[in-house]
Amino acid sequence: MIRQIALTAFAAAFTFAATPAAAQDVSLTPAVEAVDETNAENRQLPVKVNFNMEEERENILLLDLSTGERVAIRMVPEWAPNHVERIKTLTRDGFYNGVVFHRVIDGFMAQTGDPTGTGQGGSTLPDLEEEFNFLPHVRGTVSMARADSEDSANSQFFIVFYPRFALDRRYTNFGRVIHNMAAVDAVQRGEPPSNPTRILQASIASDNVAQMMPGQEKPASERITLDMLLGNDS
Repeated sequence: MIRQIALTAFAAAFTFAATPAAAQDVSLTPAVEAVDETNAENRQLPVKVNFNMEEERENILLLDLSTGERVAIRMVPEWAPNHVERIKTLTRDGFYNGVVFHRVIDGFMAQTGDPTGTGQGGSTLPDLEEEFNFLPHVRGTVSMARADSEDSANSQFFIVFYPRFALDRRYTNFGRVIHNMAAVDAVQRGEPPSNPTRILQASIASDNVAQMMPGQEKPASERITLDMLLGNDS
């Protein structure tokens, strides 16, 4: 399962190394094939994003980063109900805790959500059917990564640094950063970064989980395992 976003050449100023043959390619130029707009265009979707951190807290995703910063993302179920529900499920399961931003391209996006840190991993849950919509990929947009199949999003997502309208109707746009985009801007660049920024803890705002700061997470050697409880840790 591969969830890696690859950037193809858009202009002479944007030249990047080729991605593996099996990797996902996202072009910054419009797709040649026709886009089926019947589903996305006919739905009445809210366009305005609610930036009030005290409202609809069930739909705010909080990312506590290894930089000591907390980022807030407004998820919009009306845009992509199944994808928002997936993010909530994985978040509450602790899936994103400790996961790195494994692919960060300056001027484009920061991608995370792969526990292997390779861009080829995901959760054990089934892949999701696409929920493409007409909402533009503007600065701060949070969208799902996928492989070649439109119905292959699973756990990985990316945050857009600058508008990339060529991604519209091709990737499931499910939310927007509503607090501390500067912390996203500061995520370490690289494919992969040599010292990647990590998500120490992800939580849903309505759960009122205290922010985790660097150094608070337990080292692996201090974590209690089933073998330890059974006395098999020798």
